Amino acid sequence: MERKVRFGIISTAAIAQEVMIPAIRRVECAEVVAIASERGKANQTARELGIPKAYDSYDQLLDDPDVDAVYIPLPNSLHAEWTIKAANKKKHVLCEKPAALCEEDVRRMIEACEENGVLFMEAFMYQFHPQHERVKQLLAAGEIGDVKYMRTHFSFYLKDRETNIRMNDELGGGSLFDVGCYCVHSTRHVLDAEPVELFVQSRFDPHRSVDLTTIGWMKMENGVFAQFTCSFDMFFKNEYEIIGTKGKIVVSRAYRPDVDGGGGRITVVTADGSEREETVFGDQYALQIEHFSRAILEGTPLLYSPERMIKQSRALDACRTSMKTGAIVRL
Repeated sequence: MERKVRFGIISTAAIAQEVMIPAIRRVECAEVVAIASERGKANQTARELGIPKAYDSYDQLLDDPDVDAVYIPLPNSLHAEWTIKAANKKKHVLCEKPAALCEEDVRRMIEACEENGVLFMEAFMYQFHPQHERVKQLLAAGEIGDVKYMRTHFSFYLKDRETNIRMNDELGGGSLFDVGCYCVHSTRHVLDAEPVELFVQSRFDPHRSVDLTTIGWMKMENGVFAQFTCSFDMFFKNEYEIIGTKGKIVVSRAYRPDVDGGGGRITVVTADGSEREETVFGDQYALQIEHFSRAILEGTPLLYSPERMIKQSRALDACRTSMKTGAIVRL
């Protein structure tokens, strides 16, 4: 049998139970061997999901020699602490996005993992869906001419605002960190360029210090202008649009194609009046797990490097600075 990466899950969060654990089980080179909760939920969850081991503390799971890697879906404010603790226990780390609340913490996380010889990756699963590579191919082929503008949008209407951790500023809540990070990341990823200037404005919840809606403008180093919208106050929408001198590309299931059966939908419209649609299928969560596990088992490089994670956190830092000061930030 092929050797498998043995994952421990730090938290019984819904995304772990409903999305990531099933995804790990769809991958031949990975398996779930343990789960931990500090709220007394680990044993019941382990029984329900058929996980061999359950722990009542995260430290106990990190001490398990049968765990090779951990998946961390804790609140954003706890990512740095538990990534560093896991690294010090020689565990590879797949951590939910955003990796941390600031660039300094991301650098500390990367340093801890490098010192301990373990891999660390921020879980931007969307980038493993093949639709984005197809978009890059279309751009490289000149399908829409020279790219001038990119618009990204990720929103959903958040209902349970009284108890949801997304509404807790101390835990790293707010729409920018929850869904806006995808907009910033995909702009950087698809255009293969970094922002050099940006300006952000937000509408905050009147009772909590979290942004409900954030709209941003970015000037990229390659001269392309970009805009993004993220929100807890709008209908579910996850798409991006790229406009060039000869046409446009619209990706209407950019970040969660899994809710539509895994099919990414790409529409290409050109100046001659032609329009065509392509559907690209992919299991982005499983592809992410397979990529990370193969890197552990075979020593292959990660698609999403530490340098790219640092640049992502730097861009988010700049967004938060602009959000608070109302000023254009130059990176």
